Amino acid sequence: MQIDPMQNVLAQMRSLAAQAAARPADSTATTGAAGAGAQQTDFAATLKIALDGVSTELQQADALQQQFVSGTGDVSLSDVMLATQKASLSFQAALQVRNKLVSAYQDIMNIQA
Repeated sequence: MQIDPMQNVLAQMRSLAAQAAARPADSTATTGAAGAGAQQTDFAATLKIALDGVSTELQQADALQQQFVSGTGDVSLSDVMLATQKASLSFQAALQVRNKLVSAYQDIMNIQA
């Protein structure tokens, strides 16, 4: 079993955690329509980037599976399993975000009613 791919994933996770910690907190003092519009655009763009990343992970895992099954390329079973697990985790995280967004939307609609 090769440890290098797992170390690469661990390094990527540490890098992403460091990037998230280094980002300055958004200013909550902005008010008005322009501030709200900018925040909505940022959220929509961030959500789209995240979903595109999940889609890319799923496509890469599928491509590796196809290469492994057909015997084309130099793909090991551990590479396929690692890519599949990464894609699965990404999808599960996106699903949980969707569930939280739906729950928040329902809570807001119940407040207004």
